[in-house]
Amino acid sequence: MRLRALVAMAIMLTITPAASALAADSPPVPPPAAVTAPAPAATGTAPPEGTPAAQDPAVAQNPPAVQETPPAERPKLEAGLGGEGGENGGGDGGRVIVEVTAPAEAAPVAGEARTLPGTEVLLQPPDTSFLVVEGTGESLEALAADPRVVSVRRDRAYSAASLSSGLALIGADRAVAEGATGEGRTIAVVDTGIDAGHPALNGKVVDEACFSAADGGAKSLCPNGQGTQTGPGSADARTAACVSGAVNLCDHGTHVAGIAHAVAPGADVVAVQVFSRFDGVEECVTEDACVGAYESTILLALDHLIRLKDTSRPGLVAVNLSLGGGFYSGSCDGEPEIGPLKQRIDALRARGVVTVAAAGNEGVAGGGAPACVSSAVTVGAVGDDDRVPSWSNHGPTLDLFAPGLEIDSAVPGGGTAVYSGTSMATPHVTGALAALAQKSADASPDALVGRLTAAGRPIVYDGVTTPRLDVYGALTGRAPGPPATQEPGDGSGDGAGDGPDDAPVPDPSSGPVPNPEDTPAPAEPEPVPLPTVTVTVTVTAAPPGPPAPAPVVCTRGRGGKRLTAAQWAVEMTRGKGVLSDGTLGCYLRLVSKASAVFPEVTRASTLGTAYRVLRPAKRTARAALDGELLAAWLNWAHGAAGLTAKADRTGSAGPTAKAGRTGSAEKAGGAKATVGSVIATAEKRRLTGASLTSSTSMLRKGVNVLRIA
Repeated sequence: MRLRALVAMAIMLTITPAASALAADSPPVPPPAAVTAPAPAATGTAPPEGTPAAQDPAVAQNPPAVQETPPAERPKLEAGLGGEGGENGGGDGGRVIVEVTAPAEAAPVAGEARTLPGTEVLLQPPDTSFLVVEGTGESLEALAADPRVVSVRRDRAYSAASLSSGLALIGADRAVAEGATGEGRTIAVVDTGIDAGHPALNGKVVDEACFSAADGGAKSLCPNGQGTQTGPGSADARTAACVSGAVNLCDHGTHVAGIAHAVAPGADVVAVQVFSRFDGVEECVTEDACVGAYESTILLALDHLIRLKDTSRPGLVAVNLSLGGGFYSGSCDGEPEIGPLKQRIDALRARGVVTVAAAGNEGVAGGGAPACVSSAVTVGAVGDDDRVPSWSNHGPTLDLFAPGLEIDSAVPGGGTAVYSGTSMATPHVTGALAALAQKSADASPDALVGRLTAAGRPIVYDGVTTPRLDVYGALTGRAPGPPATQEPGDGSGDGAGDGPDDAPVPDPSSGPVPNPEDTPAPAEPEPVPLPTVTVTVTVTAAPPGPPAPAPVVCTRGRGGKRLTAAQWAVEMTRGKGVLSDGTLGCYLRLVSKASAVFPEVTRASTLGTAYRVLRPAKRTARAALDGELLAAWLNWAHGAAGLTAKADRTGSAGPTAKAGRTGSAEKAGGAKATVGSVIATAEKRRLTGASLTSSTSMLRKGVNVLRIA
């Protein structure tokens, strides 16, 4: 059942600082030699009997300067680095981070280090309190003895922890060790551009192009400021237009490319920028700017890749599309608006190029476009324990699962960031196709995909089995691992458990393009951007600071009670309801992605506009239907009404209970009508202007019923 046309808001990628990755393994900075103990807090609680304060009031008021023996000071030199004669001897030295007491001391200590035998200063960042040194055990002992030095510790090589473990999970490390690197093959990343000079990509970006809208409030992200650019640097993710304050809005593509390259390090990469920038749009919420991709630019990108395959890049074997829009519970091949997209995906596949698409992060069975196209390979996410996170889309639409939880990969500027999402799972499959194609030069796309799906470990849930990617198994033909039976979202450390406190906190940072006003759409509407998938983002921050908030993701709630339109209006009133503004904002964004009415026909993208829909000033038939329809979608987003649940009339049943008829006008099956079928019928009638009153009644009685607690 189709629930939404291919029109959707664009979702902004956001950044949440996190504690430094070095902190967990680095020795703490030792305290100063003398520390004055703070005065005890006045709590009004008597000290335990037998203590000096309990026995002598004078002692309680004037405690001795030292009450206990302080712990031994931790050695400044990490164990195993010093020479044979030192306290931490037995080591050969090596590459270390030398922490100093203040940035001003870095230069003098570096000067001292340069005088020591066998020692080289590798890095001396300006205005920082550390430097990186390569030295012998004896020289490092000498540095540690300097009073200006706080600590000398190994400069650990932090590869992408979850990416590294994910590579092992899918056998990519073993495949690469046996020469399956994707050498001689090319993959394309259609996304927000790529930092081609990032060290993690090892110079593998061989071709670039940009197709970026520059009209109707959209600003081109092509370096030349135009709508189209090809050639070196044309998909650069570090352009000024990509930056808003301290945030790079175009980091998604580099992150995706880094994952694909890690799986197939020998493959070349074609970078294609298809996004545009939008400034001053209220739905950007936490930022002044955000990015979105029009379907038209994606089509132009696919046309460009078809030409490349036919001419200069015959080794192109896979296209990564970690983006999407709309929602379909099954294949969307028959939907007219999907036709142009499917034609290009089919044309690529006929040329030996597989399109790999992210399923989406709404936590439902189904996916958006292009993931819903049958000739694309649709990918959902799992954690390293093969559990499906609560936010990953799933179901029979999917072809494969791949690692997508807390993946540390490249971002523009030479750094890395931790992202979660089906966007991160997808390039694992893209890279795997390149590796497999290298070893099977004559294999067709169907054969390559068939080998991947046949080799994957079965993930079993809800009567559905979806294989998890195993590239080494596909290469060697080994038998798949034992099935992993579960329910989506019951593990993986994604914060999803059985209780409401375990649900992810909605992320209030979605960003889009401007929405049409509250009028019917014209016969030929303006193009509407497809969104990137929502992702959890954590960026490793080097400077010390307060603990960062936990990463969050916008997903459906777990509410157990359906609300009426009037009750949802109360929730939308600031200070009146029980749900936070962030939660409500998340729900409205989910609605905008799933509905063909909101916000394209009726504006309901903010709390204020949603309130006016739920409590219209003028009660017309159209306004009444809009209010009930929005309430139905909000009940779905709240988790109180599943799309496949039976439509209710009695008000006593929950989302999965059987219920009474919704009226003879409901052609979806009378007593067998589902919430999804009722909503779909109401949306169709709203768009055509027919039977508005009947649809309003169906929604009010069949979906927005007041459940008895």
